[in-house]
Amino acid sequence: MATQAKKSSTYHEWHAQAVEDDSRTGADLWRRRDASTLYDYRVIRRRYNELRSIRESGDIKALLFYMHEGFHGNMAGMGSPTLYSRAKAGTKELISNYIYEMVAALEQLEQASADEISPQEKLAFFRRASSCFGRTALMLSGAGSLGPFHIGVLKALAEQDLLPQVISGASAGSVMAAIVGTHHREELLATLSDESKVAMNTGENGEAGGQLSKNDLAGMVENLIPDLTFEEAFQKTGHYINISVAPTQINQRSRLLNAITSPNACIREAVMASCAIPGIFPPVTLAAKSANGERKPYIASRKWVDGSISDDLPAKRLTRLYGVNHFISSQANPAVLWMIPDPNQDNMFAQIFGVYQAAARDVSKAVYPFTMNLVRNFYPINIMTRTWFGLITQEYTADINILPRQRWYNPAKLVARLSTEETNGLISDGERATWPKIEMIKNCTAVSRTIDNALKRLESP
Repeated sequence: MATQAKKSSTYHEWHAQAVEDDSRTGADLWRRRDASTLYDYRVIRRRYNELRSIRESGDIKALLFYMHEGFHGNMAGMGSPTLYSRAKAGTKELISNYIYEMVAALEQLEQASADEISPQEKLAFFRRASSCFGRTALMLSGAGSLGPFHIGVLKALAEQDLLPQVISGASAGSVMAAIVGTHHREELLATLSDESKVAMNTGENGEAGGQLSKNDLAGMVENLIPDLTFEEAFQKTGHYINISVAPTQINQRSRLLNAITSPNACIREAVMASCAIPGIFPPVTLAAKSANGERKPYIASRKWVDGSISDDLPAKRLTRLYGVNHFISSQANPAVLWMIPDPNQDNMFAQIFGVYQAAARDVSKAVYPFTMNLVRNFYPINIMTRTWFGLITQEYTADINILPRQRWYNPAKLVARLSTEETNGLISDGERATWPKIEMIKNCTAVSRTIDNALKRLESP
């Protein structure tokens, strides 16, 4: 895979090489055979044949009844990541065919005439389908100087029109989430491809080396992110962007800022707060726009810092706010990369490591309240203790994980200014790490994307 990635400069080149490799190794034959112990292929084959037969009959009422029986992304185990590890160019053809048969059925229902399905019944169906099937979110982790890795991930997904509507970002990831949420698709692709704009870690005068300053960070945010509120950004792009921030006060809880919970909050200040690594950048007071457009402090009595400390990948909050039940992570947090197991490994060692890691997380959660009571009144030990427990008790993986090839980084370069060559190298790494996941992301999000697009059209005036 690594050799193949080095030879390819675009996803289409990579995919063509993957198809060739599968043909040479016989993996293409595996893809064409239904049978596998990794999923219940008999169930999927039966449902595929039934659905196709009903669709071809043109009986819309029968199709609606069949779709009401239920469908979900992991029916009969077909959503297992292991099914995408046997071949480079995708998974079982039966799985892909069934997924796109469901997509075709949904499109057929949307296009049905009012005589076949009333507009009210059609809208009710798609709303139920959205609630039952759920949707996908992309979570961009904290990354420090590895932030350009996220740019490569976003670029690869945007080029294939696969960016989810719901995106979260913490610390360096918040910068990327904000870029997506404040630019239309064409603007976004142009920005992500503009080397002069995405040289994110260079200093005020474009120099590399040394540590990024507060002024460097502020200039970067001003250059890349329009001065919008979360609500204004959503109205512009339709993306629900979410930015994690952590409080400086011990007794306060972290927040996830977005167009639902904080519509009037300003995105630039939210990003500055989420990037405020304790001990490196000062805490930030958030800002908001009043009804007449006047800028004023948002929760003036509080200051906020790095969101990755407490909510690097805010899956639970995204589930509650948006009905998300499927997650993609771009995980480049140098503080935790070393302890994240390779998601492609399915051996005994990886399983044992996962068990002990989960046990350590549970023990840490249990002792956290007792430890915090001991140090609550001793600054800065209390902040450091909360930060440490926040790091070790979080979940850092998702359903689909996009990770850098290199797992160990020099801590001294956590917020270092990077050269153009280093920045472009990280962007390229992000693209190459995403390409092998594209087919899985296409399959796992095809139905929810179809439902979301249908609802946009059906609910529009």
